[in-house]
Amino acid sequence: MKTLRPLISRVIQGLALVLAVVVLNFVLVHTAPGDPVETIAGASGGMSPEMVAQLRTQYGLDEPLYVQLGVYLSKVLSGDLGYSYFFNLPVTSMIFERVPATLALVLSAVISAFVIGTTLGVLSARKPNGLLSQLITVLSMVGFAAPVFWMGIMLVILFASVIPIMPVSGMRSIDSSGAAGIADVIDVLHHLVLPTLTLGLVHLAHYSRLSRSAMLDVLGSDFIRTARAKGLANRVVLYKHALRNALLPVVTVLGLQFGNVMAGAILVETVFNWPGLGRLAFDSVLRRDYPTILGVLLFSSIVVIVMNLLTDLCYRLIDPRIKTS
Repeated sequence: MKTLRPLISRVIQGLALVLAVVVLNFVLVHTAPGDPVETIAGASGGMSPEMVAQLRTQYGLDEPLYVQLGVYLSKVLSGDLGYSYFFNLPVTSMIFERVPATLALVLSAVISAFVIGTTLGVLSARKPNGLLSQLITVLSMVGFAAPVFWMGIMLVILFASVIPIMPVSGMRSIDSSGAAGIADVIDVLHHLVLPTLTLGLVHLAHYSRLSRSAMLDVLGSDFIRTARAKGLANRVVLYKHALRNALLPVVTVLGLQFGNVMAGAILVETVFNWPGLGRLAFDSVLRRDYPTILGVLLFSSIVVIVMNLLTDLCYRLIDPRIKTS
């Protein structure tokens, strides 16, 4: 029971945080400039005042904000995220339809950035003043300085005009049947390369610098000197003793930055026309589609909170001292 108590406490805190996020998002979205009814009227070529009033009543936009909030919270608690004003489809089905594309992009970017960035940081820490360490440092600074949208545009120009070897738009080829199979998986992975590279480069640079700093700090610790004095091989000292302790700050940043990765996915999906939640959120903001915007924000918030819970669990696996504290 003592082992489960911290997890239960974090779950309760996460649920309370989700509720606060839902309320805050609702207030911010509904008080932002713009009117969804006017947007719909403009897209349809104009409406009569009677039709505009009817739409406001149908969507509940003629009610006070606190009444709209109460209705929305009651629907969310029952699992109903409403209907899209523009697409006229259930928001829940639209989100679940696009979740696989976004998760494929985000997870591939996070995992590749974490693995490659940590590896580069460890290699750089082995010989801090070596040529390889200096080269990795320069590449990390370039990754830090390059904005996500700029990197995406540059990759599109490079691989669409200069070296046309990679697809730069969509999730599948035009002639793809979409049927599940090896050919379809390869096609999706082929389209996933550039979006993953664009989204992961900035975070790869961050993990590289952080893991290098953490490794240098751990390698100067007393227990590392003791391990080396016992005659342990340098590989064992580096990867079994030092790396495990150096991973804690990297895992912390991984959990905290998952929200930034989700936000960056909006830009990447827009640049590469990737059919995920980011693209759906972008289109919904332009059309003032309140239910869809709120649904995407709610799902993203839940994903970020779950990732923070998983980060806590990873702490317990990496550092046994946390289990007993």
